[in-house]
Formats: sequence, C-alpha cells, structure tokens
Amino acid sequence: MILLTGATGSTGSRLLEKLLVAGEDVRCLVREPRRLGKRRVDVQITMGDLRELSDPYLLRQALRGVDTVIHLAASLRDQPPFRVEELNGLATARLAQAAERAGVERFAYFSALSASPVQRTRFLRSKWAGEQAVLASSPDTLIFRPSIVFDESDPWVTLMRRFSFLPVMPVSGNGRSEYQPIWADDAAAAVMAALEKGDAGAWDLVGPEQLTYSQMSALVARAAGRPRPLWHVPLPLVHLGLSTLHRIFGEKVFATWQEAEVLQIPMTSASGTTDIDSLGIAPRSMSDVLSPTA
Repeated sequence: MILLTGATGSTGSRLLEKLLVAGEDVRCLVREPRRLGKRRVDVQITMGDLRELSDPYLLRQALRGVDTVIHLAASLRDQPPFRVEELNGLATARLAQAAERAGVERFAYFSALSASPVQRTRFLRSKWAGEQAVLASSPDTLIFRPSIVFDESDPWVTLMRRFSFLPVMPVSGNGRSEYQPIWADDAAAAVMAALEKGDAGAWDLVGPEQLTYSQMSALVARAAGRPRPLWHVPLPLVHLGLSTLHRIFGEKVFATWQEAEVLQIPMTSASGTTDIDSLGIAPRSMSDVLSPTA
C-alpha cells in the first residue's frame, strides 16, 4: 500500500494516475476527495491535510498497512494560524517519524532545488527542514529536488495567462533569476522510475531549458497568443501591493509576498538533466509543452 499526499496537485494527480495504471494500491491523504475526480473511487481515502499531521490518530489511520509514503503536499504560503514552517517542515517531520514507527519501508519526499537553512525565503528553509527530517528517519529515503514545476493549468501559468490580457505583463523585480522548469508529468514519471528502480537516493528534477523568470513569463504570454512587453515591478512596490491585498482579501488573495519572493531565487542544477536522464526520462521543454500545437 502506498500513501500519497498532494494527490490533487499538478504532479500528484499525474503520479496518482500512473500508480493506478501500474496496479498499485493507493491511499490518498486529502481534504476534499471530490478534487480526485473520477479516481476517487479507485483509491482509499484518509481525510486530512498538512494542518492536521499533529493528530496521532490521523497518522495511524493514514499509515495502517502502508509500505511506501510519497509526500508531495506542501504550501507556499501561511495558512493562519499555521505558518509555512509548520506546514512543510514540522508536518513532514511528524509524518516521517510516524512512518518510522509504523514500519514503513520507503519514504519519498519532494523537496526543492535551492532549499537550504540560509535561504532568505521561508518556503525554501521549510523545505530544507523537511528534507533533513526525512533523511534522519529509518525508512529508505528518496529525495526529489525539482526546479519550478509547471503544468498547462497550474496556478502560476494560469495567473500569467490572465496577466497577458493586460497591455503589459507585470513581472516581480528584475526577472533575472534562472530556472530549469520541469513539466509535472515528467516529474511524476521520474518518481515512478525511481520507485521501480528500488534504490534510495536523491535526484535533481529539471527540464532541458534554462530560463529566467522574465523569459518564462513572456513564453506563457506567447503560448496564449498574446505576446506582451514586460513591466518589471520594483520589489518594494510588489511587497506593498500584495501585503495590502492580503489584508483586504485574506487567504483568497491571488498571490502573496511569500510566493512572489520565491520567484527571486534561482533554482538550477549544476548537473543539468543528468539525474532525470539516469531515470530514463527525457524531459520536455516548457516551450514545447505550452505550445498551442503540443
């Protein structure tokens, strides 16, 4: 039995489909089972999310009979009263420790490129904390460190498409931070391949293109058929604007400063696509995936 968190996200939904096609028994930890779509009748469901991983009863129910945990769920922003450090770092530690007590054999964790204890963004520091907790647990560990993960309908791509209706495309800061964006389907395929190999290890998950934030934004606009000039919004103005909107609209705001700040941090791998190539995956480029003819 596999316990999958984050099954309704871009990567998780694609991974769930691959696991079920492969004949795996899957239990999903989800808050809204309806978001699993038609696959909700093909899996076991434990109701819950990152905010509830302090509940020992929930953890025991989720891990009963499980031999592999795949932990994809994460939050880019605070969910008051819970801070991102608890949602990503502490929740992962609790899940990893509970998996060890339950005799789980393998624990796969989605960390992030550039995660470290000294990053200026709380999200990347929290992902580093989660990674350390997983590595300290007894099950065989599989660590995946993706760059920006994108999909045709993920929240960031959707937001950029909406921005492309404006006369100019707003970009936070100078837009020079570099990424190697990886398609969610390729990321899911890499996880499947690593599980099939059966070896513990760590893999950088990156795509074949190295693009700046500005280039990714312009690419989305072109793919939508609305190429636009870019407007580089000074970071102090971005911080003021998003903070004000957050105070007005609360958690329903379209973006937070925490999320905007992550896009100021480069996320590239010195080894390029070597790791994902070693798993037998030939990643597709962002321009290829988002092309109208793809």
